[in-house]
Amino acid sequence: MAKVKYTKNLRLKNYDYKNNGAYFVTLCTDFRRSLIQEKERQILEEELKKLQDRFSGIKLDYHTIMANHIHVIFIFDNAKVNLPRVVQTFKSASTLRLKKEGQKGKVFWQRNYYEHVIRNDAALGKIRQYIINNSSVERLKMGEIY
Repeated sequence: MAKVKYTKNLRLKNYDYKNNGAYFVTLCTDFRRSLIQEKERQILEEELKKLQDRFSGIKLDYHTIMANHIHVIFIFDNAKVNLPRVVQTFKSASTLRLKKEGQKGKVFWQRNYYEHVIRNDAALGKIRQYIINNSSVERLKMGEIY
């Protein structure tokens, strides 16, 4: 009997990811390898900023780009697309651009991503601080932001 690969769904069931509000997203490189150097960082920064022009109602708030992951806060205000579409577009556009610039290997991004719906201004402030201090903080404990 063949093994079935199981992928855990990280999204909230029955939640509309087009809702107005703030979303904290973490994208990791494939197997969390340190693939992001200066050239890649510049490309990823440009592709992140293009999302605001590509999708109305989407604003890039705080973000940081590390060697093996990215943290981003998106603000949705009457967005025409949902968060999964925004993330998928970023991952596709950035991968194509990286490959065009000489990136080796088949896969750049980890298959899924982590997201958190930010529920209030206090939590938004704490997550922004986490992003600013990310290189010195190991992991954000969601239970501590509310």
